Parts: sequence; C-alpha cells; structure tokens
Amino acid sequence: MPKGEGKLIAQNKKARHDYTIIDTVEAGVVLQGTEIKSIRNSRVNLKDGFVKVRNGEAFLYNVHISPYDQGNIFNHDPLRTRKLLLHKKQIAKLASETKNTGITIVPLKIYLKDGFAKVLIGLAKGKREYDKRETLRRKDQERQISRVMKNFQ
Repeated sequence: MPKGEGKLIAQNKKARHDYTIIDTVEAGVVLQGTEIKSIRNSRVNLKDGFVKVRNGEAFLYNVHISPYDQGNIFNHDPLRTRKLLLHKKQIAKLASETKNTGITIVPLKIYLKDGFAKVLIGLAKGKREYDKRETLRRKDQERQISRVMKNFQ
C-alpha cells in the first residue's frame, strides 16, 4: 500500500488471483456530480475494470459506481468511462508497457486520500491455470504452517 493511504473503499481481489502484478501506480479519478458520494458509501465494483491509454490519456473502463440514492436527475451513468489523472511520464510508461503482449492495466483498489478518490492501478500479466492452482496451494500451506506455529507458542 502506498504511504499515507486513506480509507479503503473497494478492492479487486480477483485481479490478484487472475494476474501477476508487476508494478502499481496511484492515480486520481475525474468524477461527475454525485459519484464521490456513492464512492464514500462504498458503492463501487472493480471486478471487470481495466485501463486503456488513448491519445496520451488514461481512461478507466467497466468500473461500476452505483447511482447515489438521493441524486435524482443529477445521477450519473454507473459504467461510464472515467479519465485518470496521471503525469505524462507515468502515462508514457504505462503505454509502452502495454504494447508488450500479455500485459494489461487493472484497477486494484479505490480509496479516499485527503478527501480525494484515488485508484491504485497495476501493470498485470495474466496467470495460467496451473499458476493459479500453485498460488492457492502455497497460500494453503502458509495458512497451515501459521496454524501449527500458533499452537506451539
């Protein structure tokens, strides 16, 4: 987690299961009207989200931010494309990395930092099925070891 991270709103656990995360970057998000209120109410789903770089700008796709309950006509489209706020060098690095085959950019977390919504995005390489099984096996072994060590203390 980046230093000074605020309140965690949503986390994409499936991304860590399906991908090997190579690098992470913190980005701001351009929001409309009542979206920040929905985010503060933890009404966010990152499961199918991804990031694309187009024309020197980064955009967040398929992240579902539910409409705000008291939003009336000012509500937003829940699945709209949202612009990410990054430095030019960061965007250039992400664009060059995604030109490699098998590398994609996925949102890992949304959190509030100093009153602003931030997205932790990760450069990810897809895992094969046997890699996923190996990861689950390793987690299970670590859990068993910690359980046994707990009993000895």
